[in-house]
Amino acid sequence: MNGSRRADPNGATPASYRALRAALLALASALLALTSAMALVSVRMARRVVLPAARRADTKIVGVDVTAQTITLGRTPDTELPGRYGLFTAGTAEYIKLGSVLSSDENTVTRKLLTHVAADARLAPDAAFSGWYYDHPEQLHLPFRAELVGAPVGPCPAWVFPAEGDSDTWVIQIHGRGTTRAECLRAVPVFHARGISSLVVSYRNDGQAPRSRSGTYALGATEWRDVDAAIGVARRRGAKRVLLMGWSMGGAIALQLALQSAHRDLIAGVVLESPVVDWRTVLAFQARLNRLPQPVAGMAIGALGADWASHVTGAGAPIPFDRLDVVARAQELRHPILLLHSDDDGFVPSDASHELLLARPDLVEMHVFDVARHTKLWNYDQDRWTAAISDWLDRHDFGSVPSRVDG
Repeated sequence: MNGSRRADPNGATPASYRALRAALLALASALLALTSAMALVSVRMARRVVLPAARRADTKIVGVDVTAQTITLGRTPDTELPGRYGLFTAGTAEYIKLGSVLSSDENTVTRKLLTHVAADARLAPDAAFSGWYYDHPEQLHLPFRAELVGAPVGPCPAWVFPAEGDSDTWVIQIHGRGTTRAECLRAVPVFHARGISSLVVSYRNDGQAPRSRSGTYALGATEWRDVDAAIGVARRRGAKRVLLMGWSMGGAIALQLALQSAHRDLIAGVVLESPVVDWRTVLAFQARLNRLPQPVAGMAIGALGADWASHVTGAGAPIPFDRLDVVARAQELRHPILLLHSDDDGFVPSDASHELLLARPDLVEMHVFDVARHTKLWNYDQDRWTAAISDWLDRHDFGSVPSRVDG
């Protein structure tokens, strides 16, 4: 019949074909938009991982009672912790020490001030809660000297706390991401009491050591070379045995040293506090914590590990995630390891630490905390933390007979 439209054998009409085509195009456009949005978020996540950033405020100063010498802060999982801590502030004081929790409600926590705040002090509301406690080496009341480590990136400042007598055992203290060597000062007394000298180091792009060409973190993949130079300094100063202690990303650096150091023959043991053992586990956790779709973490890891994406992420070179996965490389480890990690870490999950213990129970000893959060184990329970390290040192015959450790 002239002018008639031939029907599809299945009953479909040209109009229905057009509708289906339009729906498919709309779906494709939506998927493209979603993929593009996820790619953008993943790039932002990747850049946050490798780019050094200023310390972020994570609580508010609600009020200060200069008569009672107390401070009231916004309540967070960190600010409500028992123990001694520090607070980075802005105004007439840059850093103040905090004591025990005196009272709390749903929104605030009031703590004792351990740093005197004068009546005319002015503190900005935004503040950052810290586990440092000590922010200058003089506060330990132990002899120390400044040192410059001739690292591949240039001279890296360090502190040496020499032990009393002729000590041939040294510990290299390695701080974490986004912080500086003052983070490690809490650990110096326990080693000093065992006759172990401490070398507290800096490394590229941490704000104290020289900047690398890219100015970005490599998550331990290159930073270990600067710390390896510090082991060389200890060797030249008479060290016959070297212990490594790494905090957070410093743990990743310590593990790379245990696997790759030119002075591996000198390394006798490793202490890890809230360590990064596998970065992929950390990034997946961070994605969940920030309520991001899980593919975002995978895309961020893919971008950080790809040479072509280095100019987009800001990384100077691809991050070798396989090389940084020490659970997968556990059979290469040769030194005893003491792990200290809290299961409620909140930043670096303890999963990979538990997995490393399962992979190498012959080498790894782990002390699990419950509510100490990230790198705040000393602050939360100093006695238990000190005893764990002291007992481990004694059992492995590191150092001499202990003396009293002052707080």
